Parts: sequence; structure tokens; C-alpha cells
Amino acid sequence: MTAALLDGEALAQRMKTELAAKVADLGAAGVVPGLGTILVGDDPSSDRYVAMKHEDCSEVGIASVGEHLPADVSAAELMTVIARYNADPRVDAFLVQLPLPAGLDEEQALFAVDPAKDVDGLHPVNLGKLVMGTPGPLPCTPAGIVELLSAYEVPVEGRHVVIIGRGLTIGRPLAMLLSLKRPRCNAAVTIVHTGVADLGAYVRQADIVVAAAGRAGLVTADMVKPGAAVVGAGTSWEGRKLLSDVNEDVAEVAGWMTPRIGGVGPMTRAMLLRNTVLAAERRAAAGG
Repeated sequence: MTAALLDGEALAQRMKTELAAKVADLGAAGVVPGLGTILVGDDPSSDRYVAMKHEDCSEVGIASVGEHLPADVSAAELMTVIARYNADPRVDAFLVQLPLPAGLDEEQALFAVDPAKDVDGLHPVNLGKLVMGTPGPLPCTPAGIVELLSAYEVPVEGRHVVIIGRGLTIGRPLAMLLSLKRPRCNAAVTIVHTGVADLGAYVRQADIVVAAAGRAGLVTADMVKPGAAVVGAGTSWEGRKLLSDVNEDVAEVAGWMTPRIGGVGPMTRAMLLRNTVLAAERRAAAGG
């Protein structure tokens, strides 16, 4: 068996085409969607990721603005920029790029973002809406994974999903999203982590495996049920090479599998664009 490719890059491009049409419709109504970014310090990975977000915006017609602050910026100065974005009607949604340099409180920064403009869907108000199953901005990577599985017709409803990793950005919100009684979700979900003694015993039970631990090659072929779908959402670096949590030998066992590059990452960025457009649509509906 050779796994079918869960091609996030191709799907993200299709989503961008659809979003560009929505942006054009909004523009015809006098509303230009706007995304803001706040980057603190000079971390190369964060700098590149923010740049890619602005490139994505340009591709679909979303206006984007960015604030690049020095690593030694004070908490008060950072809060001032967040408050400015909260108040700016041209910014429908924005993000504070994490991680922040030492000395700045990431939790304080996330809490300061207006929940209605929280493009990452990670504000406590929006995570609370996810728990309740009420509409709100969804966390981008979990939402992107659901879209990816759906687009490639991976059966999810009623199936067993094992998520490796319990982080705020992927593991915990993805577990909640997949367990909701809604189309393309409604699964039985188990969360495990690298502190579990026999990880393979859990993973082998899964119809769908999502590896989001940030440990290279964590999931190997002997841990995967034949025909299961395997999503590598966690990454790490070996020098300049990006590594997946999923070992390449899994492709000989799995029914579906994300590639090392071009799987979940492009979907995360596409969902960020979608959240921005949805925020602009809300503004248009309110007469903004």
C-alpha cells in the first residue's frame, strides 16, 4: 500500500481562488478586508512566516499592514500597538506572532486582542465558543486539518482519531473541534502525548492519526493501522531541513498521509485568510 497524498498546497490554492472571489465581492460593496500583523524581535522563522502571510494577502486581494517592533520593546508599547489595531476599522483581524522575546507575556498579549479580530482563533473567548459549539473564529491549524481531511474524502464521522500532542494551537482545540456534533467532525477523539509510556498502543487503534508533538519521526510504520489517515502537524528542524513528526516509512502502511512539506502548513495560512474574510463579511453585514 502506498498512501494517497493529503496535498495541502493544492487545496490551499483552490481555497485562495475562492477567497479572492469573495474579496472581490466585498470590494464591490466598498469593503476591503484587512489583516494586521505584529512581529516582535528578529527570529528568522517568525520573520519569514509573517512575510508569507503578507504574500498570501496580496495574492487574494486582502490589504495587510504590519508592525515590526524591536526585541527590547516594553510591554506597554506592545499593548499600545494591539490597542491601535483593535480600534482601527481598516483592520478586520490581526495576530501577534509567537513566540515573543523573553520578558514579554504572551498570555497578556493574546488576552489584549479584541476577540472579534482574533485571526488565530486562540483568544479565550473564541476557545470558549469552540467548547460551546457556537460560531466564532476557529483556530487555523485545527480548522485547516478538518478541511484537508474533508477535501480528500477521509471518513471522520464516527471514526477514532488519536491526536499526539496537547498544545494550545493544535492538540487541544483540534480534539474539541473533531468531537463536536457537526458535519465532517463528530469523531471519537483520544489525546495522548510523549509522556505516555506505550504511545504505539494508542496510535495503532486510530483510524486517523494527527501527530502534533514537534518530535521528528515520532510516528513510525509499526505504530499505524493499515489504511489509516496520518497527518503530520508537528515539525522540528535539523539544521535548515524541516522535519515532520511522521516518519516517511508510514507511507507504506497508511491510506492517506500528508507530505513532509506542503501538508498542514499551507492550510493553516489559508484558514488565516478565511478568518480575515469572514471578519470583513461581518463588518459589511453590520454596515461597515
